[in-house]
Amino acid sequence: MTIDELEQLLVQQPVAVLHRLARGRVHRHFRAGKRRLIEMILQHSSQNLAGLESDVQALIAERQSQPQPPQPPARPAGRAAASPPRRPAHRGGEPESAEAAVSLAVWLEGIGVPAPQPFVPDPWQEEALAALDETDVVVSVPTGSGKTYVAVEAAKRAIAHNQTVIYTSPLKALSNTKYTEFSKIFGPDKVGILTGDRQENGQAPLLIMTTEILRNLLYDAASGEIDIRLDTLGLVILDESQYIADPERGVVWEETIIFCPSQAKLLLLSASIGNPQDIADWLTSIRPTTCRLVRHSKRTVPLRAGYLHPNGKLVPLFKTAAIPSGHAGHLHPEAKRLFFEYEEETLPSGRPRR
Repeated sequence: MTIDELEQLLVQQPVAVLHRLARGRVHRHFRAGKRRLIEMILQHSSQNLAGLESDVQALIAERQSQPQPPQPPARPAGRAAASPPRRPAHRGGEPESAEAAVSLAVWLEGIGVPAPQPFVPDPWQEEALAALDETDVVVSVPTGSGKTYVAVEAAKRAIAHNQTVIYTSPLKALSNTKYTEFSKIFGPDKVGILTGDRQENGQAPLLIMTTEILRNLLYDAASGEIDIRLDTLGLVILDESQYIADPERGVVWEETIIFCPSQAKLLLLSASIGNPQDIADWLTSIRPTTCRLVRHSKRTVPLRAGYLHPNGKLVPLFKTAAIPSGHAGHLHPEAKRLFFEYEEETLPSGRPRR
């Protein structure tokens, strides 16, 4: 069977059959319309059309072997039957949810700058600060929960005890941002920055740098050459510590932790470490003190997902204001309509592209 004949055969099949063919071949196939689905199936199987043809024929045979639903009785002559209400065609292939979809106004409700309130630390923040008095700490909490508060308060306590604090980030841009932020909090005379292209106030009690710079400083200290004193180092803050899993740069975080002076406490901050307990156990195994994991899962700032069409129309992406877990059938009907509209406008007419 040629590719054109195979294409025509796929066009004749219902969407449910196409989605069964797409399983294991096409990622996130449940969100594609029929024409796009056929295109993706053919693209994936372009080197194995015989295998695709065999699967199609097997599904057709299976479908034909299934018992057909009973036909409704014939209407008496001359009597018109009321037409049943038509259900809208569902092109995506995913199970539909019966719940009503939120409106755009409901989806946008509550977004904006909150009213000023007195600051009260969360229990997990107090737990992390208390644990730092005795142990290393891994903090794993969602974005926007207040990790920086823990870093700032821990740095204040260390500086009050005449200890040096080093704060690292994976990016020079983020290091520059934190330098500006911390200079306002602690005063410019108490904050320095060391990056590949910027060195200011290198003897300050609070030093901002990239993780690579700290790793290099620890290398120099091991060889007897050092630009800053590490004997007073009391706290090392590793922000965005999920980079320890990066295939290329993760070794920098590992070596920094391994070479970090034993008298300094380690504070690892992240919103996206998948296995924080494993990281805490590893630190416990290589460091002189036990590492404490402080974990918090509730988002202080909830996420909402929307879809902005190229024509400028904004709609909720899901039927609910919050992001559901799984269930593709929770897609907002207006978002799906805009998806298909954009697909019809952008795909060329005629047969699918290959």
